[in-house]
Amino acid sequence: MNDYILVSAPNVQGEDFIKQLQRRHIPFAAIVNNKNEYERMLMLQVSTIIVINTMDEATWRIPELPVGRIFLFERSLNLCCRYIQICRSWTSKSIYVITDSSNPRLIYKGMGANFVIYSGSAETSFLITNELNG
Repeated sequence: MNDYILVSAPNVQGEDFIKQLQRRHIPFAAIVNNKNEYERMLMLQVSTIIVINTMDEATWRIPELPVGRIFLFERSLNLCCRYIQICRSWTSKSIYVITDSSNPRLIYKGMGANFVIYSGSAETSFLITNELNG
């Protein structure tokens, strides 16, 4: 079974990335931590959504699906750090943080992110490499 890409998409960049994955038929799941995000993912027709209560460690169980690479689009430093903390044990593959701020790079690396990508553009197709495309 192929690994799923896990995506936190709380902004326009993340939404674009989800659309890119959908167009290419790459298996992925979205991770959300509130009802508004869950409903946004439903509106984007995301079929696999993992709901996490970031304040309750008991909900941080490893998902049933095989998690591969993780792409976290930053909306808040605290939430992004929490997602890294939660998801790091879910995969041995890379965690990517996509941010439009240059400040948190070392924080995210220290938390366990493999790559911190600075991008102010809403265009995310550059993130989908041939490796991801199967």
